[in-house]
Amino acid sequence: MNPATALSGVLIDELVRCGLTDVVLAPGSRSAALAIAAHGDSRIRLHVRIDERSASFLALGLARRSERPVALVCTSGTAAANFHPAVIEAGESGVPLLVLTADRPPELRSTGASQTIDQLKLYGASVRWFSEVGVPEERPGQVAYWRSLACRAYQRSLGPGDPGPVHLNLAFREPLIPDGDSSWCEPLERDAKGPWVRARVAPPSAGLHVPPTRRGVLVVGDGATNVRRYVAAAGMAGWPVLSEPTGGARYGDHAVSAYHFLLGTPEFADAHRPDVVVTLGRPSLSRPLLSWLRQAGEHIVVTPDLSRWPDPTRSATQVAEAVEIPVAAGDDTWLRSWRAAESAARAAVDAVLDDAGTTEPRLARDLAEALPNNALLFCGSSMPIRDLDQAMRPRRGLRLLANRGASGIDGLVSTAIGAALAHNGPAYALLGDLTLLHDQNGLVLGPREPRPDLCVVVVNNDGGGIFSLLPQAGLPDSFERVFGTPHGVDLSYLAAATGTPHTMLPSIDDLPKAIRGEGLRIVEIRTDRAENARVHTAMREAAQEAVRALGSP
Repeated sequence: MNPATALSGVLIDELVRCGLTDVVLAPGSRSAALAIAAHGDSRIRLHVRIDERSASFLALGLARRSERPVALVCTSGTAAANFHPAVIEAGESGVPLLVLTADRPPELRSTGASQTIDQLKLYGASVRWFSEVGVPEERPGQVAYWRSLACRAYQRSLGPGDPGPVHLNLAFREPLIPDGDSSWCEPLERDAKGPWVRARVAPPSAGLHVPPTRRGVLVVGDGATNVRRYVAAAGMAGWPVLSEPTGGARYGDHAVSAYHFLLGTPEFADAHRPDVVVTLGRPSLSRPLLSWLRQAGEHIVVTPDLSRWPDPTRSATQVAEAVEIPVAAGDDTWLRSWRAAESAARAAVDAVLDDAGTTEPRLARDLAEALPNNALLFCGSSMPIRDLDQAMRPRRGLRLLANRGASGIDGLVSTAIGAALAHNGPAYALLGDLTLLHDQNGLVLGPREPRPDLCVVVVNNDGGGIFSLLPQAGLPDSFERVFGTPHGVDLSYLAAATGTPHTMLPSIDDLPKAIRGEGLRIVEIRTDRAENARVHTAMREAAQEAVRALGSP
């Protein structure tokens, strides 16, 4: 057996023993041995994509939804460089990825050899760990090294306190495919079950105890963990819960879904300065919320990894792995004030949306409400997630995901497909037109590839809608070309080119019917950017007027 085949077979086998179930492959020559090993292992679900960027975001979606490492394989050269955006997102959002890049052996590097670049620590600080595996050789001790390395890579990617991408750079000499010889100097297979090295995780220590107070708030952002425990504790303590859509805590009687508008009303924000705020995950969507965090007497950030914690406002006063929220004595004036403002603002926003017809925030609101229990909704990183944050009512039974680590628009079609493939139930995505065009290769699935049950709802406003809400909109001479960026693409032709069923939504009232179906499909809704900006202004003004009408708490 040649060394490339031996290393690849042992590596894939050991990763499967650790718990690996999915491998995403972008084909190439130098990675042939890895591809053949993954293809030949019946325990592996293999996904093949012709575009490395699409492949990497597919793996990201699979890993994000399944919450376990997914292996990502490519050949040498710029193929590995095209993984970089997804690796950055995985690093920022704590998604476990095993990036296996094939490489030329050392004697071919820096010689001008084809498809040879410097791949050592290619992804820099975006990975949790990097290893140059070394050219495999037929000598005793290699199998123990390979298996031990696979276990370390898998466990480091998984975390548990700090999950993220791990990069193994694998240099292969030819031959790269099996040579028909099965002999090797030591056993390549093993009879024992389970991984070569078992990692044990110590039980968590007791959490930080928060002083009893009724004037507390729980804020939940993207990537939060142990959410239900903290929501229950906040409920017992009489605290409102301010959760972003992907935080997983926008449900129950204490959920305040209109917090963006409440905290954007100066009178309310000033009257509701909290004694303590406990933050889970990475809140990033609402500027009023981020500004308000600076007013907290105590701001405690809960993070599973004390070496990395989210604090974009630099307002954290304490950082802890866990927090104990006690029940405080006293009346419920604090909570009742929040709930009254929530009810008034939500009614005002809903009235604006109901009167405005087909608009982007109404689409977000109605889509989140129309989806069945156990559905997955993947959200675009620009306006869709913000529209959901401002318009989505509290509800249970819906899982929301978004790439909010680096918050880019790249690779989102592929990420949504990966998440759908890992989800046990119907899946939906709410994306913008530029996001779809940026990753249209994500729609290219070969006839033998696993196919998702995913309805992609696309908002087509012929450009970048978020810029109409930013100061750039006040630059009429340059705005449309360099910010609005109209594309003029007929998305029905794009769908036809990839064999993806396409439906044009004639009216917002037809949404429940349009999203029915199975398999990968596109539902398009056309909106106007200027009208969208007007509706957002109307929402804010109506909500603030309703809150002010309540008077002092």
